[in-house]
Amino acid sequence: MADPDSPPAMEPAIRMVAMPADTNPSGDIFGGWIMSIMDMAGGNTAYQRAGGRVATVGVKEIAFRHPVRVGDVVSCYAEVVRVGRTSLDTRVSLWVQHDRQGKPVKVTEGVYSFVALDDEGRPRPVDQE
Repeated sequence: MADPDSPPAMEPAIRMVAMPADTNPSGDIFGGWIMSIMDMAGGNTAYQRAGGRVATVGVKEIAFRHPVRVGDVVSCYAEVVRVGRTSLDTRVSLWVQHDRQGKPVKVTEGVYSFVALDDEGRPRPVDQE
């Protein structure tokens, strides 16, 4: 069973440093920036699984537990948790490390839903593997 106090035992889908341009008026990293990074991580994972273009259609169950500060190393982990006929869901968790020696802290997680699209932008079947 996974340790809820440690990041998943996989490579992150995205890792970046929170920058000053990403702050809200209070000086914390803007929640919309966090959600967009999570969307990119989930979308990357969904793209790989679907074998091509996907579009975000929804986000479920997201709550922010801790603020993210300028300079924090932000890591997003994503895994496919459901595959439908033309859609798939990815669970994305976002962890931060406040300094290079500090223990990573889970900030939030959510389930991002995607639909696979063909070249004309219409839903297409996802291989069920």
